[in-house]
Amino acid sequence: MATYTPTTPIDGIGDGHKPPVPPVGGGDDGRGNNLPDYGARLRRARLGLICAIATVCMVFISLTSAYIVRKGLPTFDDASSSYVHDWGVVRLPWLLLAINTALLLVSSATMELARRQAARQAALAPVSSIPGVSLGNERSFPWLGLTVLLGFGFLAGQWLAWGELHNGGFYMNTNPSSSFAFLLTITHAVHLAGGIIALLWAASASLLHRPVEARRIAVDITAWYWHFMLVLWIYIFALLGFAR
Repeated sequence: MATYTPTTPIDGIGDGHKPPVPPVGGGDDGRGNNLPDYGARLRRARLGLICAIATVCMVFISLTSAYIVRKGLPTFDDASSSYVHDWGVVRLPWLLLAINTALLLVSSATMELARRQAARQAALAPVSSIPGVSLGNERSFPWLGLTVLLGFGFLAGQWLAWGELHNGGFYMNTNPSSSFAFLLTITHAVHLAGGIIALLWAASASLLHRPVEARRIAVDITAWYWHFMLVLWIYIFALLGFAR
């Protein structure tokens, strides 16, 4: 039986070059080993944020439980040798607290606009990097800076609210109700101050000319934390108003 033996090697078929070698370590997205995967970074950052929010929720759930239990718990009075209810009524500055709520609500809206603006810039960055392609002169409003100002305005309003409580004769140790009012609002203010620090960090990423994808991650995580601070404050505001 006749057989056919090729005289041309397999790797010489075509244009005389060897078959291409598949890239090693390129990953599913084809980025290679030198470029960071910002999508994976964003997912990890959001997971870390969820864990942090869960921890803060546990803290305020514990404070709420203690608030409700202490409200209905009598204490022993040595003078009368009997159990009495020492839970007093705290006259909170509701108008000032409502203004603070409005400030935080507006700041949450500006923070969302900053998040969408950063996401848009990150999405258009690959297109704008193509030679000969111009997206025009897009004006970007400083939503982050406005959010920082509103955040400081909220903290200043809270400071004024605590001053109003002091002027009304309510201090941290006046009675259990005033103690919880100060504890809940101060704890929220501390966490909100942490959010302002995160806002300043996100703004500094732009000043330091960090990659647009990295700036988008910083703004995205800070925005969701800021929205959570708004929801948490509305919860505290309702708790102090209806569970008196």
